[in-house]
Parts: sequence; C-alpha cells; structure tokens
Amino acid sequence: MKTFRVMLKTELKLSLRGMDMLIFAIIMPLVVLLIIGMIFGGKPAFEGAEYTFLDQSFGALATISICVGGVMGLPLVVSDYRGRKILKRFRATPVSPVMILIVQVAIYTLYSAISLILLYLTANMFFGFQMRGSFVHFLGGYILVIFSMFSLGMMVGGIAPDTKSAGVIASLLYFPMLIFSGATLPYEIMPPAFQTVANVLPLTQGIKILKAACLGLPPENAAVPALIMAALAVICVTVSFLFFKWE
Repeated sequence: MKTFRVMLKTELKLSLRGMDMLIFAIIMPLVVLLIIGMIFGGKPAFEGAEYTFLDQSFGALATISICVGGVMGLPLVVSDYRGRKILKRFRATPVSPVMILIVQVAIYTLYSAISLILLYLTANMFFGFQMRGSFVHFLGGYILVIFSMFSLGMMVGGIAPDTKSAGVIASLLYFPMLIFSGATLPYEIMPPAFQTVANVLPLTQGIKILKAACLGLPPENAAVPALIMAALAVICVTVSFLFFKWE
C-alpha cells in the first residue's frame, strides 16, 4: 500500500504537469455545461421531450470525461512507458509493472470523479439541475462505464506498437464517438443513418446508461446498453491479457 501511495503521488504530479487531462477531462466538460446552461437553460432537449437539454447533457458530459481519460489518456501513457523501456526496467525491481497500470487507472478514475462532482455542483447551483433517478443506479452505471472505457484504453495501449500508433488509434476511436454518440446532438433527433452509426459506438451506450439513470427512466431502457458495455469490457480485458506487451 505504501508503494502504491508513493507511485500515485509521483504519477499524479507528472500528469498534472502535462495539463492535458486537467484541461480536457475536467475543464472542457465544465465549460460546455456552462455554455449549454446559459444558452438553452430549461428548454426541452427536442420537440416533445419531457426533459431539458441540460438534463440530457449532464450524463453525456460525465461520460465524455470518462472517455477522455480511458480512450485518450490511458493508452498514450501505457504505450509511452513501454516505448521508453520503463515497464521493462520495473520488471527488475520489487515493483510490478502491473502496479503502474493500477496507478494509472486510479489517476484517471480520480479525474473522472472530480469532473463528475464539479459538473453536478455547477449544474445544481447555477441551473437548478436535479437528478430525477436514483443516485445508486447512476453510480452503478458510472462504474460500469469507467470499467468499459478504461478496458478499451488498456487494449489500445497494450496492442499499439508505439506511442504514435496509440495516438492514431485513440483519435480514430475518440473523435467519431464524440461527434456521433449523442454527446453533442441529442440521439433522438439524429437522422436514422446517424443513429445506426451511433449504436455501434461504446460512448453512445455509456451515454444511454447515464442518461437513463439521470432522468429516472425504467431500468429496461439501460439494460441493452449495460450488456453491451459489460461485453465490451470482457472482450477488451481478454485481448489485453492475451496480447499485452511489456516491452
């Protein structure tokens, strides 16, 4: 436990020095929330909707924050450490390379949690946001989304031959998900062709899970997305174990 604390403190300092995650995982979702709140306020998310644009955006922004860390941050760090032989050198010490991965997951989980808290406090204090559903259901869905997104990032970092390749793969995954997942445009008003594309994206399923929990929708609304995310996590973890390279 002492080793974990020391490594967590060191790696967190290095992460904050880079500022990327602070900007894109915490500040960016918060700024987007403020813009949505000021422009759209309590307007319906789409014609006939019983919830506001802000209501549907909260779960989406929380999911995006997870996605930034899991799909963009985690694989780049893992591939960079492999490329610089850091993972290889740790094999000759009492510290297992697995500890590095656990520490990185803890750091990106911390970023996601801070982002979620700030998003909720801002939405509640300035725009009167209230979660209509159960906090327990939301927390369960949130943990599932974290596990799934982080397993996807671990798979990318594990199979990418170098940092450049990891960056390309991560970008090809992240930006289409950001555009077509319903994070920017409500899924319900997308053209059918866009919805077909969106349905195959993991971020879409994560947004559906958290949006259903936020809005207090029936559990069956999140059942299929939850199964998809759980299956994704199992597949990605299996691939990571089978093909992960330490050097």
